[in-house]
Order: sequence, then C-alpha cells, then structure tokens
Amino acid sequence: MLPPSPQPISRRERTQDADAAVRQTDSDAALARLSAVKKGYLTDSFIGHLVPRSQLQPPRPPLINVGTYVRSYSIDHLVEEWLNISKQEHKPCQIVSLGAGSDTRFWRIATGPYNDYLRVYAELDFPEVTVKKAMSIRKSKQLSTVLGPPENVSLAQGGMALHSPKYHLVPCDLRKPPSEILPSLLGEILSPSSPTLLLFECVLVYMSPEASSNLIQWFVDYFQSNAVSPSPSVLGAIVYEMFGLQDSFGQVMMNNLRSRNVSLPGASPYPTVQTLPDRFTRHNFTMSKALTLREIREKFIPKPELARISTLEMLDEVEELNLVLDHYAITWGVELDPTPDLSSAVWTQWGMRTVPGLPDEHESR
Repeated sequence: MLPPSPQPISRRERTQDADAAVRQTDSDAALARLSAVKKGYLTDSFIGHLVPRSQLQPPRPPLINVGTYVRSYSIDHLVEEWLNISKQEHKPCQIVSLGAGSDTRFWRIATGPYNDYLRVYAELDFPEVTVKKAMSIRKSKQLSTVLGPPENVSLAQGGMALHSPKYHLVPCDLRKPPSEILPSLLGEILSPSSPTLLLFECVLVYMSPEASSNLIQWFVDYFQSNAVSPSPSVLGAIVYEMFGLQDSFGQVMMNNLRSRNVSLPGASPYPTVQTLPDRFTRHNFTMSKALTLREIREKFIPKPELARISTLEMLDEVEELNLVLDHYAITWGVELDPTPDLSSAVWTQWGMRTVPGLPDEHESR
C-alpha cells in the first residue's frame, strides 16, 4: 500500500546504513497488519509478538487497513491452494520466504490444518532483521512453543539465525550472487524432490532486475539439477509488488519513497500487469499469471466477506483505494520438470479461484 507516514531516519543512520530505509518498510508492513488485526479485518494472534509495544501502536487509516486485507487475502489464498495440492498429492511441501521480515505465516500454517503437509519453512532476510526476529521468537512463549521442544531449537551465527525441525530463520543479503550464498544456507535444509514455493512479498522491487533474475534462476537450476526420479521437481513462486509507476500516481509514490531514501530499481521493467508474468516466463516457467489487487478485490473475494469488512470502518477514499490497488499486483507461476508426468498437471491448475456467484470468466488458473 501507500507508505504510511515515515518513521524518522536520521542523516547519520542514512549515511552509515543505506539499507535502513528498506528495512523500515517491513516495520511499516507489520504495523499495517497489526492495525488490520486490531480493527477486525484479519485474524492473526502472532503479529503482536513481533511488533514492539504492540498494544500502544495507533491504528492505520481505513485505506491502509483495506489494502492490507486485500494483500493478505490474495497471498493467503494462493499459499493455501498450494498446500491443498500438496495434501492431494501426498507430498509435503517446502516454503521459502525471501525478505520475510516480520511475517507470521509459518506460525499460522503450523497451527492450522495444513501443518502435516509442510515439510520445511525457511525465512531469509537482512541480518539486522533476523537477529531481532530470533530474539522476539525466543522471548515469546506463544511463538517459541510452535517450533517444538526447546532442545530441538537452536540459535546460530551469533544469534542471527535460528533453526528448528521445521522452521529456519537465515540471515543473508539477497542482492549478492546466489551461487555464493545460498548453497551453504539452504543446501542442508531443502529437499529437491519436495514441491517448493517461493514467496517474494515486496522484495524484488527493491533489487536490480539482474539481481532478482539471478535469484530466481538459482532456484530453477537447483531444483532441476538436483531432482531425483521418480519425484520430478515442482517449483512455484508468488510475487507481491507495485508496478506501472510511470503514470502520475506512480510518480507520487516514487517521490514519497525517494524522500525516505528508498528506490525501486525493480519496478521499471514492468509497466503493465500484462508484463508481470514475464518475470517467470523468461525462466521457462510452465505457467505464470498476474492480477492487480483491484481485480482480486472486485472478482475473487466473496461478496459476504466484502460486506463484512465494509462494516468495520467508514471508507471515504474509494477512488483513491482503487488507484492504489491498481498499482499493486500478485504474480504467480509454476516451473515443472520437463519430464512428462501425469501428476504434474494438477500443479498447473494452481491459482486464484472464482468465488461462488461470480461468472466463470473471472476464474484465473
């Protein structure tokens, strides 16, 4: 969504740490999610444990709350669809969240109906982010209990990493050459024969197009070169980000972020929603699709649910909301082993499902 009023970042901090402003965007997203939870848009009993002084944080404006809800609904829907296919195929999956920040998805899955179909959940982010998250996890009984017995949970790399049987928190700079950093970080964690889903929530847009392309290609190569028959590799990915910033609204957004010392080098290759699937098709993904958040709100969220959230707060800025949602999109894709396999066809059907009562042409799978 539109960045909230920026938290002040000192000139000294900007000079000493050029990435501080980018990391601050995660704090903004966590506060937005906390606000949406407090107002009743979302249910998340874990986010408060990852936000400092959560009980004292003021609510965000309705536009931010609604936008956060649509973002969460979209990604939740796709992740649950992925987990459901894993269940149908009797193949527990792996999820790798890149630039995970303060996300609570692991805990929500681990305490839900799909826990048995999740083999591994790995989160990667800046060391400054992971060390704080590891500390929050260790301090919170509600978070740490989900990881398993204390003797099976360990800190590493000076407290910047945390490992448990299923959950792994790993520090790294995703802009560095993936072949130099990822084999040692993920080689002992991921299984090439397990269906794997990559999550990029407002991450790639902060990276150069070359760096993000190299990152995706590393995962494609890893699963293709290490897949063992008769379990062909299945790699899926979800990207949430802003796009089409060449218009006047996009320029306002860019200027807003620029004033906070944040740039978006990854946005320029994607001027329209039709260009977003190129991010995956250039890596020979079998299927790739994209939808704006406005399309998802209008065509894929059940009407009773829209009616419910409309009662939570008065939203006067409907036109502005639509403008914001038109500049954010969800892109998803699947890369399958080139070896023909009947069971692989089901993965190409993964996507946003039409809600009851809407015409069939609104289905995007």
